[in-house]
Amino acid sequence: MKLIREEIEKVEVLTETVNGKKTLYIQGPFLQTEEPNRNNRVYRMRVMEREVKRYTEQYINKGRALGELGHPDGPTVNLDRVSHKICELYKDGNNFIGKAQILSTPMGKIVESLLKDGVCLGVSSRGIGSLRQTEEGYNEVGEDFMLATAADIVADPSAPDAFVQGIMEGKEWIWDGGILREKLAEQTQRRINTLIDQKRLEEHKINLFNDFINSL
Repeated sequence: MKLIREEIEKVEVLTETVNGKKTLYIQGPFLQTEEPNRNNRVYRMRVMEREVKRYTEQYINKGRALGELGHPDGPTVNLDRVSHKICELYKDGNNFIGKAQILSTPMGKIVESLLKDGVCLGVSSRGIGSLRQTEEGYNEVGEDFMLATAADIVADPSAPDAFVQGIMEGKEWIWDGGILREKLAEQTQRRINTLIDQKRLEEHKINLFNDFINSL
């Protein structure tokens, strides 16, 4: 399965006051279906509707639907980069409208400052799934699609495809003991490549190789 990101260029900024406390939100179309998007991909309504239902039940309703600031490099949510909580997601035509509360985390404070200074931000959904090329030349997202987060906050969703489609979109992801992981060989190679210090590499490469063999 591939990591799949889709971008929405602009969202509305809302401020709500309850008992004298102001809370900042962003709101707009987070997910789109049936029409080919800017990345030449198309999502079928039945697939997205099913996945939004699961995401709502398992994440939004339980206060666990989190998103990050920026473009994460994998399908999991990194708590140290969380900036907002998605609190609403509902169908509107072929779109799903979302609403997200900006949190008081370090990344949330950055988002709040950017919005207050008039910076135009967008959102980027993140999920995994297979792709099938249609006769019309589009890539149709498969029935196995799973939504990781309905919205990360991004500064430049209008950027060229080379920026939008990060390197991790080319990775394959597999289920391993209920946990989503990169293919083991690629994961091991990535870990080795991050060991910049040659001495550290020498100390760890045998252990890394053994870990890889034991995981097969």
